[in-house]
Amino acid sequence: MKQNTRLSHWSEDGNLRMIDVSEKTPTHRIATATGKILIKEETIARIKSGDTPKGDIFTVAKIAGIQAAKQTPALIPMCHPLYITHCDIRFTVEETSISVVTTVKTWNRTGVEMEALVGTSVALLMIYDMLKPIDKTMIISEIELIAKSGGKSGDWKR
Repeated sequence: MKQNTRLSHWSEDGNLRMIDVSEKTPTHRIATATGKILIKEETIARIKSGDTPKGDIFTVAKIAGIQAAKQTPALIPMCHPLYITHCDIRFTVEETSISVVTTVKTWNRTGVEMEALVGTSVALLMIYDMLKPIDKTMIISEIELIAKSGGKSGDWKR
């Protein structure tokens, strides 16, 4: 397999740069990322009964994840600031885990994969923060992009 020797974030003279997307045609772009946090069964039972020390973990985690998706360029240096037209974060409570799925949309010249991944990551971190007084054994795992659409490379699904 031939390796691409041109690195997109480096100029011909070896300087770091943000990719120039000004000539690209804007398209509708969507990215979805997922992740999970492994939690003790006793903690899941407390979540289901509403007996958590810091209140409603899902509302706070959703707000944190959406805010993080909107702030991705402040965290990932080469990300372009994007006008996000939609961000949805959903939670699924399982026997010993909570899964998070974040979908981000825009109409732009570059995709929102990083925004979906950052939104998922921060929502998981917020759940950890909300539950750490009762469960310090939690493990955040399996953060991954599961789908993207739009742009020159088109649609992709894991």
